[in-house]
Amino acid sequence: MNLESQVLEAFAPEGVLARAAEHFVPRSGQTEMALAVARAIEGAYPLVVEASTGVGKTFSYLVPALLSGERVLLSTATKALQDQLFGRDLPALVKALGVPVSTALLKGRGSYLCLHRMEMARHDANFPERSSLRALAKVEEWARGTDTGDLAELPGLDERSPVIPWVTSTRENCLGAQCPRFRACHVNHARREALAADVVVINHHLFFADLAVRESGVAELLPTVRIAIFDEAHQLNETGVQFLGKNLSTGQLLDFARDMLGTGLQLARGLLDWQALAGATEHAARDLRLCVGNAYPGSKLRWNDGAPEGLAPAEWTQALAAVSTALAGACEALNTVSGMAPDFVRLQERAAELEARARAFALAPEPGGVRWLDVGTQLRLVESPLDIAQAIQARVFTDDKAAKTWVFTSATLGDDAQLSWFTQPCGLTGATVLQVGSPFDYARQAAFYVPRDFPKPGDPTHTAAVAASAADWARRLGGRTMVLTTTLRALRAIGEALQASFESSAEIEVLVQGAMPKRTLIERFRQADSHGGRGCVLVASASFWEGIDVPGDALQLVIIDKLPFPPPNDPMVEARSRLLESEGKSAFNDYFLPEAAVALKQGAGRLIRRETDQGVLVVCDSRLAVMGYGKRLLRALPPMQRLASEEELSERLDLLTRTCTRAHPPT
Repeated sequence: MNLESQVLEAFAPEGVLARAAEHFVPRSGQTEMALAVARAIEGAYPLVVEASTGVGKTFSYLVPALLSGERVLLSTATKALQDQLFGRDLPALVKALGVPVSTALLKGRGSYLCLHRMEMARHDANFPERSSLRALAKVEEWARGTDTGDLAELPGLDERSPVIPWVTSTRENCLGAQCPRFRACHVNHARREALAADVVVINHHLFFADLAVRESGVAELLPTVRIAIFDEAHQLNETGVQFLGKNLSTGQLLDFARDMLGTGLQLARGLLDWQALAGATEHAARDLRLCVGNAYPGSKLRWNDGAPEGLAPAEWTQALAAVSTALAGACEALNTVSGMAPDFVRLQERAAELEARARAFALAPEPGGVRWLDVGTQLRLVESPLDIAQAIQARVFTDDKAAKTWVFTSATLGDDAQLSWFTQPCGLTGATVLQVGSPFDYARQAAFYVPRDFPKPGDPTHTAAVAASAADWARRLGGRTMVLTTTLRALRAIGEALQASFESSAEIEVLVQGAMPKRTLIERFRQADSHGGRGCVLVASASFWEGIDVPGDALQLVIIDKLPFPPPNDPMVEARSRLLESEGKSAFNDYFLPEAAVALKQGAGRLIRRETDQGVLVVCDSRLAVMGYGKRLLRALPPMQRLASEEELSERLDLLTRTCTRAHPPT
């Protein structure tokens, strides 16, 4: 029996999945995608699949991959999705299909406890305040019993905890084989397990980290697998360009200075003036930051010439040269003590690498890329390629005799039949493309409204109007509302306005991104309506536009403040636009519109997550209704019922409220 036949049998109404997998419902789209993956595996060619929400794409790629008997690499967008795939989906399917495969989870080294750095932290004079000591004690207690060292398994450790950098390693500070705890290293243990497993789950960051610096362990793993599958593939290009360029930050310099001071005082006190050496690097980093002055935090400064725009070239050049000088001095000093401990050897290597980066940023940027300066509490000097096409082509379209099957899938990959928004920047225009529609009945389950009399997005009163309307609509619905903003400035303004509107309300709580960890926010929002609790309004931006799953009545209204066009003054956006114009294309039609269409599709995808969900999408941007390009953006949205007036919107919200009240009567 060939692979396609096995897949058909597994997905049949009375097949193994129906008998063994909980809540399995046969879906034609899911089977269609699974058969396409099976054919790609047998033919060893690249496949790109846009599988709309509700298709069940995870089963569609896992079933043929597991039944193939080949070694498989699975990559997804985040560590949370990695954990879900490895801890829930894979074990369930392996059991259901009865296939004898071993699985392994591999993350970046920053996810694993470093025993050596944990032991050094307690004796470091620079270790932060008392609360971090309590967190360190919790880590030390957990370290005695953990097998994996994966910090995600440590209950109660906030992902933003300041203790994490002290108990994990980076490529820069890892001592490698010279580490005194090398044999017990959790990172090395995870890599050994991955090399021995049949199915390995990684994330996109890890994949591109390996392409950039050959450091993640994927370099040894990839040649041994025959099938590579990338879920949430819409994030690949933006993830890849972060790793395939070069960067230098004042945070890296300060971390190096801190590590050099702490290690020097612990292992070679009195042999060198460690305070002066660390101080020189610290002062150089702070002087570089001072060059920027009062530039708005979060801004990106173009850097096409000798210095970023708006900065004095002579002052900038001098400050960057001072960084190189301080690092060269540290490198020379560390050389004199390198024989005492492997820690000093690694510190010397870090100093040399940071100095090389500083010297590279003093030269002209390489052609075909873009350079800019990120301004925040620290400075980031960034030079990046415009896309990942060259890197992906080198991996995928090869003449290797042992040809691999590459599968790329997501719910949103473009707004045309070729999925060119994804395939072009990823160098996959030669791949087989498939689009699978959603099984949801959007015309029945969802409605869509664009208020025509709203202030235009450029009007100073627009954000206040969004906040006021959101308050009215959420009050009518009793919460159950998510407001997605296109900028952090709008996030703050709308969040503050809604908090003021419901300040004395005992019925509705307003949650704002950044107030607590993302996972905590989402869990509180999901649980808001249960057990007679207060309804919730969640105001969010950026990463909340995608990957958020809130099924049921907890979310019935999604409000988008305006069309999510890329920011035109972003250096990367400008460089990509210039490239398209130089090729005779239209930056607006070929870049800005597809970007907005995909982002709008992602935001709208938060609303309907199950066959029983009901809800309304509101986009507070009249351009969607009155501009010619609005038709293209509307085609990217699911086929929801269109509401023509505020009255129809109110009636729909009232209907949702009555339906929800019947489904969940007061206790």
